[in-house]
Amino acid sequence: MIAHEGDQIVVNGRHVGDGNKVGTIVRLHHQDGTPPYEVRWSDGHTGLVYPGPEAHVVPAPPGC
Repeated sequence: MIAHEGDQIVVNGRHVGDGNKVGTIVRLHHQDGTPPYEVRWSDGHTGLVYPGPEAHVVPAPPGC
């Protein structure tokens, strides 16, 4: 998984009825864009994320 600052990360719910968790990548820990990522979640909390197979990155639109 490769990401850039400003990209979104989406973690799919693992159980029936769980919603997706969406956050914005605010800091990379490796210059090559590999995990872990510092993520600001939609609820305002920030945390270090080591994404698993249930996660994917949505690139930020150009110019953002």
